[in-house]
Amino acid sequence: MPLVLRSLSTGYRTPNGVRTVSQGITASLRGGELTCLLGPNGAGKSTLLRTLCGFQPPLGGEIELLGRPLADYAPRELARSVGVVLTEKADLRGTTVDELVGLGRSPYTGFWGRLSADDRRCVAEAMHMVGIAHLAGRMVHTLSDGERQKTMIAKALAQQTPVVVLDEPTAFLDFPSKVEAMRLLHRLAHTMGKTVFLSTHDLELALQLADKVWLMGSKGVAVGTPEDLALDGRLQTFFSGPGIGFDPTSGLFAVAHTPTRPMAVAVQSAPGQAHRAAMAAKALRRAGYAIAAQAETTVASTPTGFEVRHAAQVRCAPTIESLLSHLESYS
Repeated sequence: MPLVLRSLSTGYRTPNGVRTVSQGITASLRGGELTCLLGPNGAGKSTLLRTLCGFQPPLGGEIELLGRPLADYAPRELARSVGVVLTEKADLRGTTVDELVGLGRSPYTGFWGRLSADDRRCVAEAMHMVGIAHLAGRMVHTLSDGERQKTMIAKALAQQTPVVVLDEPTAFLDFPSKVEAMRLLHRLAHTMGKTVFLSTHDLELALQLADKVWLMGSKGVAVGTPEDLALDGRLQTFFSGPGIGFDPTSGLFAVAHTPTRPMAVAVQSAPGQAHRAAMAAKALRRAGYAIAAQAETTVASTPTGFEVRHAAQVRCAPTIESLLSHLESYS
């Protein structure tokens, strides 16, 4: 295992004593897998990552990196073993993309930091792998958040480390860029055999793309595939709360809607229109209607819209908005 934790405790030593953030963590990370660290704010995710990267010492327990105690690594040797991408945005005016990615070669360059032909090849390959080769000459401060994050990932790849650790790599990205970044990290783990470990609050993406999940809370860390954690109940228990619903079929979370209207509605689908019926049911739950197998009021999806039946009335609604207006008149 590239990274093994045994009874690990993390936290800080202060003039007033020791502040323990997490304790008793026993887990491991495998090569060729994307592992996501999930947990609420204040659970100690960033502290754990900083401890695993050697930025701060553990309070107790053991960390084994590539078969050796983490404490045995000299700084340059550690930089050749673990690549790190942090959340903070550094002010990098006057620096081009290829220059920033080139900093990933620092553990291998001499005192003056000059890049050899082999170093430049590694930089070019890293930029190509994450799809930013065309940005090589751009100034970093002109990049979008998505482009900047790809650049930081390329910098970590240029280090050529077997382990890559990222703290909230999708925090400042829009949704398409979040998906792109997570898919990129998943692909890099699988195609390059790297151990990729990241913290994130993007629960839905993590549950769809992570090979393993670490659930970090006040009682320690639960480890498993997203599917196993869903099947044994730990996933839904960990994120349970008012207004949160868990779908055991998809293994994903959604907002739980409580019916607030006295009327129940049955939703039916014409052949080939199941997707329209599903969207109608979604809108009805959000509007406070209970969905029932049988009810006095029915909504049927059709190729051109929806058919609403209430008592002896039949009305057509071309859109979800008009459908909700019809039902409002019956309330």
